[in-house]
Amino acid sequence: MITRANRTGHGHGDETDFWSDVYSGRPIAILNHYGRLHVYLDHILQHNVVFAERRDALAWLIHRIEATGHPPANLETA
Repeated sequence: MITRANRTGHGHGDETDFWSDVYSGRPIAILNHYGRLHVYLDHILQHNVVFAERRDALAWLIHRIEATGHPPANLETA
């Protein structure tokens, strides 16, 4: 399932663009906040990285999932 929501804030001038999906059973998302792409893995913001290009953000998420080779412990028992 792919979910995409475009939202423009009224009165504050902020624009957000949100994309989410599931890759290898793990939820991933990319949030565009003022032109900076923030990534979420397993619904957790990855504070240590910010991207300028969507393809780079997605590649990082996929690499991160494939590097671990398994879902996180909290999702295995769910």
